[in-house]
Amino acid sequence: MGVKITKMQGCGNDFVILDYEEFVKFNLSMSDTAKKLCDRHFGIGADGLIIPNTNVEDADIGWFFFNSDGSTAQMCGNGMRCFARYVRDKGLVTKDEFLVKTLAGIMMPKILEDGSVRVNMSKPILDSASIPFVPNDNMNYRMAVKNIVFEGNAISMGNPHFVIFVSPSEDMLKLAKEYGPLIETAAEFPEKTNVEFIKILSPDKIKLCVWERGCGITLACGTGACASVVAGILKGCLNNSVEVELLGGSVRIDWDGDKVHTGRDVFLTGPAEYVFTAEL
Repeated sequence: MGVKITKMQGCGNDFVILDYEEFVKFNLSMSDTAKKLCDRHFGIGADGLIIPNTNVEDADIGWFFFNSDGSTAQMCGNGMRCFARYVRDKGLVTKDEFLVKTLAGIMMPKILEDGSVRVNMSKPILDSASIPFVPNDNMNYRMAVKNIVFEGNAISMGNPHFVIFVSPSEDMLKLAKEYGPLIETAAEFPEKTNVEFIKILSPDKIKLCVWERGCGITLACGTGACASVVAGILKGCLNNSVEVELLGGSVRIDWDGDKVHTGRDVFLTGPAEYVFTAEL
């Protein structure tokens, strides 16, 4: 019995996309299917599994999204761009701009003429209880981890993030590998967290390395890019339109918010590309 699958990637953040009627052939739970397909040695290999959901209300379409470890994620910016191209190309939606129901709320992707996708990622969440983040002082929070005290910013983009700005001389990838898993599971984050290590290259450009909750090191994280730019703008060191350089490529984040106007939508623009289609 063959199962038709599609693999896509956005800045190297890769996903297996599986139509619902193909998923049921596995006779497994969605969580177990995600672990099976995302395994890079015994499966297809991916950071996450996406299954379109055409049976939704209040939106044009929805999705089921699972990390590679089988856990659910409220939102994924790179995954949303890939999902948008996929469902438009498959004819599951007939518009270039449409509404997608996620666990983080309604998202609005727009497919641009060059094939890239711009996503309205909704508003950043800065309220500690809603992130969720146990301490009340979620900005510039000092956390001791092993032999280092990190100053970070807890922000949610529908999923929790802890954004840490580092000096130009520090090795972001080494920091992410060593301290990312410890911060992910820190007591301050009751639902765990994604962890971003950021270098500011200019007011218009940053470099980011991320430890993703449920995945580990990934080549890109769209919601992490959004949270990082929001944190930089609130700290007064970034402009309102910023290029974010990730391990797998670059995206652009636009947010016209500030310390007074935090309730404005964040926009993420970047590539969404097919890797292959196959029958498993």
